[in-house]
Amino acid sequence: MPDVFAAFRLDGRTALVTGARREIGRAIALTLAGAGARVAVHHAGTAEEARDAAAVVAAITTAGGRAQAFGQNFVADNAGTHLAAAVTAWSAVDILVLNASIELPEDWRGISREHFDRQIAVNLRATLELLQALVPPMADRGWGRVLTIGSIQQIMPHPAMLVYAGTKAAQQTWALSLARQYSGNGVTVNNLAPGAILTARNRAQMATEGETILRSVPAGRLGTPDDLTGAALLLCSDAGRYITGANLFVDGGRHIT
Repeated sequence: MPDVFAAFRLDGRTALVTGARREIGRAIALTLAGAGARVAVHHAGTAEEARDAAAVVAAITTAGGRAQAFGQNFVADNAGTHLAAAVTAWSAVDILVLNASIELPEDWRGISREHFDRQIAVNLRATLELLQALVPPMADRGWGRVLTIGSIQQIMPHPAMLVYAGTKAAQQTWALSLARQYSGNGVTVNNLAPGAILTARNRAQMATEGETILRSVPAGRLGTPDDLTGAALLLCSDAGRYITGANLFVDGGRHIT
């Protein structure tokens, strides 16, 4: 009998997971490492984030894997370019998981230039720089996986998250464009869109809107970061080699309500 799980293995591959120090990024980083990948664990560079990232690296290495933490604040100019160079000096990147993002909820009529620019820098500018630096070398080697982590906000924008939702919709469009350009080079580009996932970032929102949101989820519960890992592994491995340009909702069916 053939090994039906062999296509999910990532032995010899290197993955860069941005925003990997906790929650969704951490869960994906641990899953890719568990499948055999070397993992570059990105964090934003604060002391707290560095400690969290070190804990992720320790969890991976204790389990017999290989990982290294890389700090880079995506608000800074050329942050994506600098991160790509640092990680590439450690290992060529085969898998790019673009998970890092920020959301600054506020009334759209009062969005400041500062808040707008911060969300654009983290959610889009650094993303573009990483794609520019890392996707062409993947194509040159004939194998690569790009997974952007989107959001249900792409199609169900929250009134207080105008900029964040816009960046996630733009990111999905970028994924589609790159999938069309690179599908013949062994590189797949897909977008994974979580729904209501209970994380530290949205606990305040869930405290006030949780019951309303829960009623809109056919699965009858909020998601967890671990609910995303199976889809992420599929799209980052040879098991998903014939999937590109896809937008996969992992939201308990919320997008169909």
